[in-house]
Amino acid sequence: MQMAVAAGPTVDTATIESVTGLKGNYNKTENVFKVSKPRDDVKISVDRWTMPPFMGLTSWAAFTPMGGSTMMMGDTVLFEDEVNPAMSAALEAGLEVTALHNHFFFDQPKVYFMHIGGMGDARQLATGVKAVYDRVAQVRASQPKPAKAFGGSIPTPSSITAARIEEILGAKPQVKDGMVKVSFGREAKMYGTPVGNEMGVNTWAAFAGTDERAVVDGDFAMREEELQTVLKVLRREGINIVAIHNHMTHEEPRYVFLHYWGKGKAAELAQSLKRTLDAQKAVK
Repeated sequence: MQMAVAAGPTVDTATIESVTGLKGNYNKTENVFKVSKPRDDVKISVDRWTMPPFMGLTSWAAFTPMGGSTMMMGDTVLFEDEVNPAMSAALEAGLEVTALHNHFFFDQPKVYFMHIGGMGDARQLATGVKAVYDRVAQVRASQPKPAKAFGGSIPTPSSITAARIEEILGAKPQVKDGMVKVSFGREAKMYGTPVGNEMGVNTWAAFAGTDERAVVDGDFAMREEELQTVLKVLRREGINIVAIHNHMTHEEPRYVFLHYWGKGKAAELAQSLKRTLDAQKAVK
C-alpha cells in the first residue's frame, strides 16, 4: 500500500520565509515545510568537543496543513538566560510551550531545548516563531556571553516565617533549618494502583533565605490541558521555568511536570504561587 503524496505545499511557504527571515525546505512526502536557525553565535562544547550546529544545535520550526489551517511544531536551542525570555515571547505570541529539557551532559555553556507548537494561521504562527528568535537575539545582544546566575544572592542561614506561607497557600508546611515546604497531592493510577502525594504525584514549593530576600523552588503537577495556563501565570508573576517534562509513563490520567525557581519577598512569592494554583484549578 503506497502512501499518498500531496501535489505540493498547501501551507503559505513564501509568507513563512518572509516573516521568519529564514529559507525553508519542503518535504513533499510528508507535506511539511521547515525553517531552521543554527546556533553558531556562541561556541558550544560537549564532552570537551566543540560541537557544530549540524550535530543537534539548530533551532527549527516545521509547518504542515491541518484541515483549513496550519500546525506548527518546533524545537528551540537556548542558553539558560534565554529560556524564560524566549518562553514569554512564545506564550505572548499565542504559541504553546510543550517541553523544556537538556539533550546533553557536560555541555559548556549549558544548553536547553524548548519545544513549541501551535495551530492556526501560517502567518500568525511564523510571527510567533520570529518573536521567539528575536527575543533570543535581544538577550545575546545585551550580554554576548550567557549568564551564570539569575542574579541576587540568597541569605544564609534561612529564617522563613512558616505561618505566613501556611496562611497564603492554605497548607500545613514542613519546616527545617528555617526553610519551609508545602505540598499538594494529585490523584492518578499506575497499572490500576492508586498513586498520589507520597508517590510523587504532587505540586510542591520550598522557601529558603529570609522573608525579605527569599528563593522558592518547586514542581507543578499538571494535566496536559493545564500546562499552558500554569506557564502563562508563572511567567506573568516573574517566576522562572527551569524544566518541563514527564515523571512517569502509563499513568492515568497523564501528568506533565514543570520545575520553577523564583526570587523575591517570601510572601509575594507565595502569593504568586497561590494565583497560579487558583488559575490551574479553574481550567476545565
